[in-house]
Amino acid sequence: MTNYRNLNVSVDTGKSSEKSSYLFTEPVKFHTPALNELISIIAQDTKDRRSANSEAHPYLAWDVIRQSRLGALRLPIERGGGGASIRELFAVIIKLAEADSDVAHSLRAHYSFVESLLIAPRDEQRDYWLQKIADGHIIGNATTELSSKNVGTKVFETKLSRDGDHYRLNGTKYFSTGTLYADFVLVTASAVGETALSVVIPTNREGVILEDDWDGIGQKLTGSGTTRFNNVLVKQEEIAGTYDKKTPFNSYLQLYLHAVITGIMHNVVTDAAALVQNRKRTFSFAAANTPSEDPQLQQIIGEIASSAFGASAIVLTAAEALDQAVASAVEGDIDYALSHEASVKAAQAKVMIDNIALQAATRLFEVGGASATRQSANLDRHWRNIRTIASHNPTAYKARAIGDYVVNGNELPIKQVYF
Repeated sequence: MTNYRNLNVSVDTGKSSEKSSYLFTEPVKFHTPALNELISIIAQDTKDRRSANSEAHPYLAWDVIRQSRLGALRLPIERGGGGASIRELFAVIIKLAEADSDVAHSLRAHYSFVESLLIAPRDEQRDYWLQKIADGHIIGNATTELSSKNVGTKVFETKLSRDGDHYRLNGTKYFSTGTLYADFVLVTASAVGETALSVVIPTNREGVILEDDWDGIGQKLTGSGTTRFNNVLVKQEEIAGTYDKKTPFNSYLQLYLHAVITGIMHNVVTDAAALVQNRKRTFSFAAANTPSEDPQLQQIIGEIASSAFGASAIVLTAAEALDQAVASAVEGDIDYALSHEASVKAAQAKVMIDNIALQAATRLFEVGGASATRQSANLDRHWRNIRTIASHNPTAYKARAIGDYVVNGNELPIKQVYF
């Protein structure tokens, strides 16, 4: 029995004039026809927008994501979710990124927030947000500030001050990936006495300004712009917590990025095959009369496909370490040794995947000839997207820390905040 149906009526997407004719009647689950249909819808919408040479935002995708409650994939089935493990979630993120890397990337903060809820002690606030997630709401983020002295610390220039029974929020955040499409935004701030807090507020609240000003070379439609808070009201119950976890746990967000890169790699394989299948003219010195029969082009595509398979295996193996670490959580605290092991595997995944992904995106052009470099083909998007995502953390830092651990036994500096 499917949990979606194709309607003859349209459903308003909320933040755009785009329309979706699909309605998912229950939360999607891992490895089901409904999930496959969801990803197909998003892939087709991405293809249509690209074919029209459009820079329109993927609002249709966000409509069906809300309808299908894809954001609740990790929630237990009895809580209205899909009951997926982290490994299964990351397998879905790979497929989603293959369909549209912007959409997959934009869900990163949402799924990180969900993960923090799942390991948190049970209380009313946790139940409230779990229900919001189960209902299809999407959470964005506003955590990054430009001041380098605040990276990975518990001090923020964004401030939360008392205003009677409530608070007021003032500050500016950058690289707020996904927040343009979100219903709520998680904000990190410093309160009186420099206590670090996180709050979750609606994105449409007065004083919240979302600027679509991301100008990176890749991942252009992730909504990774500036978020400003001008004397925004924050209610007491909207304070999500403080940074007092005993076990810093930062491997989830890192590995998530490489699930997205892996999805892009699979898209590279598809585009490389299409280039050869659709090409009629062969090259000088070619080993066959048609490109599709050329053993050298076949070899290149075989190597690209193998690297995509290898990246998937790396990400999913590292995700299993995350599952083990999360399973150890007691009252929000994760076993330190398991947390460190997950961080090592996530770092190793980055070192390997950054290299093979950029190489795959470059080798794509070896099978297509000069015509593949046309701007209308837009095949350079793969390299630009991979390069943008991989630049979040310098690979050299990860490799050095891994080497120091292997040689000297010095543990990785897993010190940044969870969110």
